[in-house]
Amino acid sequence: MDRSRLEHARVTVPYTKGTDRPPEPISRIPVTFGEQFDTLRRMPSPQHDALVQLFSDRPQLVTEILRDLMHVELPDTPLIQQEERTFNTRISSDIEPDLVFTLGPRQSPLHAIIVEVQQDKKKESLQLARYAAAAWLMLRCDVTVLVVCPNQSDADHYAQPLETGLNGYRFQPRAVGPRDIPAIIDPQEAAADLPLAVMSVMTQGRDRKVVEAFAAALCTASDEHATKYYEYAYSMSGYEIREILEEIMASTAWPVYSPFAREHFGRGREEGRAEGRAEGKAEGRAEGKAEGRAEGKAEGKAEGKAEEAVQSLLLVLNARGLDVSEETRAMITNCKDLTQLHTWLLRAVTARTPQDLFNEPSTHHHHQGDE
Repeated sequence: MDRSRLEHARVTVPYTKGTDRPPEPISRIPVTFGEQFDTLRRMPSPQHDALVQLFSDRPQLVTEILRDLMHVELPDTPLIQQEERTFNTRISSDIEPDLVFTLGPRQSPLHAIIVEVQQDKKKESLQLARYAAAAWLMLRCDVTVLVVCPNQSDADHYAQPLETGLNGYRFQPRAVGPRDIPAIIDPQEAAADLPLAVMSVMTQGRDRKVVEAFAAALCTASDEHATKYYEYAYSMSGYEIREILEEIMASTAWPVYSPFAREHFGRGREEGRAEGRAEGKAEGRAEGKAEGRAEGKAEGKAEGKAEEAVQSLLLVLNARGLDVSEETRAMITNCKDLTQLHTWLLRAVTARTPQDLFNEPSTHHHHQGDE
């Protein structure tokens, strides 16, 4: 079959001889293989979806990037909310960016921010100008278009001003790329702004200190937040950075976040359960089997949590560059009191020396004052 016939091949429903009707195309509109490929290529990727969800979960990240990192003047208001993102006022294809936010009261917004995630240079800059114009017509306020690009070359492309041909209208999008995102290597700074720390991992994660600071920051976050932001970082990062994330998480006994870790998380548990089942079967007593499983599960869970807290504590101390002596390391690793370990973990975030872990708050403050 030559290429022209292959390009216009049509998919048909299977036809059985003897039925009343002949085969019909699934779609009456001819679909070429090239069109199918283009459709698949345009489908949002996990990285795209994770970035969109990250901004949707925390709209303040948009103003932080524009105002603090890119020095764009925005209205001085704490109010920001997500808006309907379809700017369609007539029968035509929708004008639909990834996200739209407004600053100020919803009824009379002061400024609109359109967020568009781009992983290549395929979107026409004119379409971004259409987004801005449509938002201005509907919302009657100033508009900024922020293009978020994981690759710097794409950010440089979309940062170029556009001469629209409309007299007096020169469109200037704002594009943020890896060059604009700081390398956050301080666990305290990462913990204070986990969404920005996620973007730092995505863009600067080849620096191992960035990933270590992010992992240490997750130690102080709730389980829900730690899981969510780890998943964001994992989905948004490239293969090389994912490998570093996996390595660090595996070494800290946090096997609940990434796909790799979840695969290996239950291995020890399943082995223990298998042994318990074998012993219970050998004894032939269902009651003893149930009790043994319950006790083993409780003991294993407690030991696992203590081991996880120990590894997390050592990770924070290492990420903060504190020199841990063998004596201090032994005190930490031999501790089985989960409450005590959590107390030390919280102190590790601000401790100036490893010895500060073991000082009571009043003694700790006095010690810092003496220095």
